[in-house]
Amino acid sequence: MRAYQRLMHYAKFPTASAAASPTCPSTEHQLAFAKELQKELIELGLSDVTLDENGYLFATLPANIPDHPGPVIGFLAHMDVSEDAPAESVRPQLIEKYDGGDILLNAAENIVMTVEENPILQQYIGDDLVVTDGLTLLGADDKAGIAEIVTMAETLLQDDSIKHGKIMLGFTPDEEIGRGPDHFDVARFGADFAYTLDGADVEEVGSETFSAMSMNVTVTGVGIHPGEAKNKMINAQRVALEFDALLPEGDRPEHTEGREGFFHLHWMNGEVERAFMHYILRDYDFSLLERRAALARDAADYLNRKYGADTVKLEIEESYRNMYEVLLQHPHLLEIANDAIRAEGLTPRHGALRGGTDGSRLSYMGLPCPNLGTGSHNHHGRMEFASAQAMDCVVRILLRIAERYGQGIVE
Repeated sequence: MRAYQRLMHYAKFPTASAAASPTCPSTEHQLAFAKELQKELIELGLSDVTLDENGYLFATLPANIPDHPGPVIGFLAHMDVSEDAPAESVRPQLIEKYDGGDILLNAAENIVMTVEENPILQQYIGDDLVVTDGLTLLGADDKAGIAEIVTMAETLLQDDSIKHGKIMLGFTPDEEIGRGPDHFDVARFGADFAYTLDGADVEEVGSETFSAMSMNVTVTGVGIHPGEAKNKMINAQRVALEFDALLPEGDRPEHTEGREGFFHLHWMNGEVERAFMHYILRDYDFSLLERRAALARDAADYLNRKYGADTVKLEIEESYRNMYEVLLQHPHLLEIANDAIRAEGLTPRHGALRGGTDGSRLSYMGLPCPNLGTGSHNHHGRMEFASAQAMDCVVRILLRIAERYGQGIVE
């Protein structure tokens, strides 16, 4: 089975994670999909296929090299999809031999994916494209990654001529809400190194990510009848807006690019007596990220002096750090990925990902983890798509990486 066919099958499973849920996995749908994926891995012939109560699915592909000394390499992808767009009743469709024009996704609703708004489409003229019906996301982030890893494993199980060492596969929950590595047992996984597969161009090798913090803001106001409110009411919603206005206006996602960090107001709610805001803070340099946190604390202090102590309370937590410092200690991870991409006639690109992956945290947990692209684009939205041929290419890249690690490495 080709990887795109697996993607079209996996996409039909609703697996959106839910930030408001305290459980792991955060949604039962993820666990249901994990059980189906577990059955598939067992049927393919993988060993030690285990699914724990938190929704972490691990499997082993034994070495076909006698007495292979290692290292053990792993491949990881996440099972959840974003809750930023509708993610149930996904109806993937295949556009065969895309000719370069606009794509009619849904005739009944007149939903069109235009080249003008999605110029990346021109990169895939002649390819077969997996798209949505325009009403939901596709879930290629990250079911394309899962499909590619499973297809790689199937190929290795069927073709003993490709020599490889022991390989670990891992599929995790709740990456989209930043909790993917929370219950990831690195020792149980048993790999020395790993690659995450999580979106973007095939040529991209993610060796650098944002460093990240999350910030919860609670504003406590004073409620009173509006007819008697003068000099008495403190409207928590308006104080919340004032707090947001005190943060640098230019340092927002919609105004930044490249290596520029930001404050992102992710969600908010409230009433007169209480308001809540959730932010994510991002920067590549951790010291710059700490300065962002300091700016937020200064804003809260100012408002507390203005409106009274404890009007604004902040909870700031570190989410993950830029994995580049860890990867520098293991240059073979990037060199082998680069060689595999070049062998496909492509030029590897190393950029600073404007986001993070599970590998960001796992690298600091003892599992160095660069990220590879999946040949999919427009993630978290209704215009999401993946190229079947690009996904085939990713599978070949993974096979080359597996074969190279079968030959051993020198640290």
